[in-house]
Amino acid sequence: MRVLDAAAVSAWAAGCVHSLASLRPAIDEINVYPVADSDTGSNMLFTMTGAARELSEATPGDAAEALKVLARGAVASAKGNSGVILSQVVRGLADRAEGDLDGPWLARALGHADEVATGAVSRPVAGTILTVLHAVALAVRGDTSSLGDIAAKAAKEAAHALEKTPEQLPALARAGVVDAGARGLVAVLDALVGVLTGTPLEQEHALEVRTELPDAYAWEVMYLLDGVDEASLPTLRKELSGLGDSVTVAGDGSGSHAVHVHCADIGAAIEAGLALGRPRRIRVEPLLTPTPIEPGGGIDRTVVAVVHGGALAELLRAESIPVLAVPEGGTPSVEDMIGLFNEAAGRQVTVLPGSVALTAAADTAAGHAMAADRDVVVIPCASPVQVLAALAVHDAGRRTNDDVVAMAEAAAATRRGELRIAQEESLTWVGRAQSGDVVGLVDDEVVLIEPAPASETNLVAAAMKVLNRMLALGGELVTVLSGAAAPPGVAEELAEQLRVEHPEVEMAGYASGQADAVLLMGVE
Repeated sequence: MRVLDAAAVSAWAAGCVHSLASLRPAIDEINVYPVADSDTGSNMLFTMTGAARELSEATPGDAAEALKVLARGAVASAKGNSGVILSQVVRGLADRAEGDLDGPWLARALGHADEVATGAVSRPVAGTILTVLHAVALAVRGDTSSLGDIAAKAAKEAAHALEKTPEQLPALARAGVVDAGARGLVAVLDALVGVLTGTPLEQEHALEVRTELPDAYAWEVMYLLDGVDEASLPTLRKELSGLGDSVTVAGDGSGSHAVHVHCADIGAAIEAGLALGRPRRIRVEPLLTPTPIEPGGGIDRTVVAVVHGGALAELLRAESIPVLAVPEGGTPSVEDMIGLFNEAAGRQVTVLPGSVALTAAADTAAGHAMAADRDVVVIPCASPVQVLAALAVHDAGRRTNDDVVAMAEAAAATRRGELRIAQEESLTWVGRAQSGDVVGLVDDEVVLIEPAPASETNLVAAAMKVLNRMLALGGELVTVLSGAAAPPGVAEELAEQLRVEHPEVEMAGYASGQADAVLLMGVE
């Protein structure tokens, strides 16, 4: 088959229902809340069954129209977080259904499905169905092979990415299972391959199931929302995020949206929709939390971080620290923070926030009802250099309280220095700064002003003056984080100058990607 036709779309919908029905018991049993719904397999099956029924009652003229009908049915029937995401996968294919629906079309459509599904989720988490979908989109990007070949490539990449999900999310690793929603996605892609090639593709995956009976914890609230202004959707997502987690607001492309949230306050979740549109088909189900699984390998606690700057976040992830990277100047929502807590292994979570504002956000989330099953401790940090200082003394082998105290003491004992570029004329304690001048700070107090331009030579000279002031009280280690605006060689030049003036001091330099400071410096 060189192009997709309406009959193939119908066959695919039927194949999805058959595959998900066969896998439903196994998928339901490998759920790990809050990574997945309490009944992921059932929710995905319910979603695709409703979509297939909608299509069977229509008479589409071509494949493009059939996909659009299927997408509307999937969004209308979407149940649970996994069902909503699956509906957006179908919608992503339908949005790009024009012209010849051939191999290159499928490659483009899968890329769009990745964008749409990810955009529907307030905070995507690594190791879930979205991670697998993203891997598929990358694998087929730009591919011009036949329709069947690209579908087979997508299915095989999904299966490969599925096997990696326990490595990406500690909750899955502790339970010894792959992600339930991702397993459902593999089944959906396998069904597509079977329709397009005529050869059913059944990929086997060993799934270890749990047998403990869960206890009721919170509620899953779902409804369709009509008549809402698209510009109001960010407000709705933000309000729902303040109530709980697993927030999705997914459109069907025709003005209706499927709303989903895990929360403790059912009424508030519905009222949020009433304030902006017309909720219908409201469903509320008890959300089940599995009996806590004893962590393997002695892991009963995790250190996590929330920082500004993508490069800094990648540095921490390379050290196996779960990280929430927040856009410069932004503040994470409660759901963002709860999602970060949920990436942690064990019940005890130590949070290292990279600024005063991020510390406040972490404190708020730590006291939220959706974090009640975790023992969350926030170590106040005013700068990323204090985060690194705390991590430097972290010892997983110590008693939890002793380790927290050690990290808190290391963060508090780290003096902070910064170099910023003045954006406008201002009056400081040490004189008037003009736009473009280099401003040096120690513990948030302006201590020097170097006239523009902010050349590498001027930046190194200013940084040494700041460091000399900080080292006057003693110090053994200097940590320097280069911001996005730092010249490429400034860290190396500063390290050389520091060796000349302070040979007794060790320096470690890293890129941070931060936009507000050219250099961040810490002295321990």
